[in-house]
Amino acid sequence: MFKHNVVIFFPRRFCSSVTIFALAIPIAFAAYVAPAAASQRGELVLATSAEDMALRTRLVRLAPTVNPEEARRVAYVAYTTGRELAREWDVVSSPTMQNFLIIIGARKAGYCFQFAGELLTRLDAQKLKTLELHWAESDPGGDTEHNVIVVTANGGPFAQGILLDNWRRSGHLLWGPVYGDPDHPWSENKAEFARRLKRRPPAANRPKR
Repeated sequence: MFKHNVVIFFPRRFCSSVTIFALAIPIAFAAYVAPAAASQRGELVLATSAEDMALRTRLVRLAPTVNPEEARRVAYVAYTTGRELAREWDVVSSPTMQNFLIIIGARKAGYCFQFAGELLTRLDAQKLKTLELHWAESDPGGDTEHNVIVVTANGGPFAQGILLDNWRRSGHLLWGPVYGDPDHPWSENKAEFARRLKRRPPAANRPKR
């Protein structure tokens, strides 16, 4: 109910499944969903460790061509990146509260696109051959825009990929199939992927002369 009243005070990208245009701390905390409930919603689950066998197995099963060692590295980097960034950015237990603290200057970072951007950079540094990375967005340009990284088999369809989300659970890795997210419908943004990695965007996304 606060969305239309205070939207002018906040940045467009709020990266939340709950609109958090609120000015008081109790309201922000009320929007928080306990991490323990995440594994019970849809098919998304929390990674148990940097060596999470369920995540590694799911990545390997994307295609017969997927290298198990690459799947292991992706799982490790995705898990440790979220934990490291949470410590570096002093992330609180509620991502909605973290956003609020950034706005008032009490935290320097911790938006969803910052988590996703750093994860993309680190995974790209792995020089993957059998797995492919994608920049995913939900509600682009809207109040609840959210960004994650999606991993597919090399050349595989985006819709069959596995999403990696370090923001929604405050640095704890949430993962699962793109189509299994109960909170967000995902689409791929190839131009943003190219921009993040400073690469030439696909021809279809380049402006015509």
